[in-house]
Amino acid sequence: MKLDGVVMGTAETCELGPEPISKQWILSGEPVARSKVVGRSKDWSSSVVVWDCTAGSFYWHYAQDEVIVVISGDAVLLCENGVERRFSAGDYGFFPAGSVAHWRVDNYIRKVALLKEPIWRPVGFAMKAWNKIQRAVGIGASFPLGAS
Repeated sequence: MKLDGVVMGTAETCELGPEPISKQWILSGEPVARSKVVGRSKDWSSSVVVWDCTAGSFYWHYAQDEVIVVISGDAVLLCENGVERRFSAGDYGFFPAGSVAHWRVDNYIRKVALLKEPIWRPVGFAMKAWNKIQRAVGIGASFPLGAS
């Protein structure tokens, strides 16, 4: 459902389509992944995706900055030093573009992810400065008193 550009929905019941994991990334099992882009920024630099996956072990190569929030099920992040970190419903994580993670899904996981194209740091700083200047002179977004 959309309301003046606002996208709303329920991640747990969102219908997803095929999103195969690269065969070179799969270490064990036959994980089946699905996803759906449910929102995208006006400049196409960011998107919100609902994603799920069945049992298996695989590497995931992050081409974009990615923030995840687990909705249901769980998965284990296997760190190079042997430490394991289980992600369950309500847990979140941030994976910068260029990172690689080793995941093990024992049964099933569903997550919401915010994907953002990485930008060169000086460009990001310039954008932040420009937006601050716009707000200072009353051009940028403003909020009514009492709103947050």
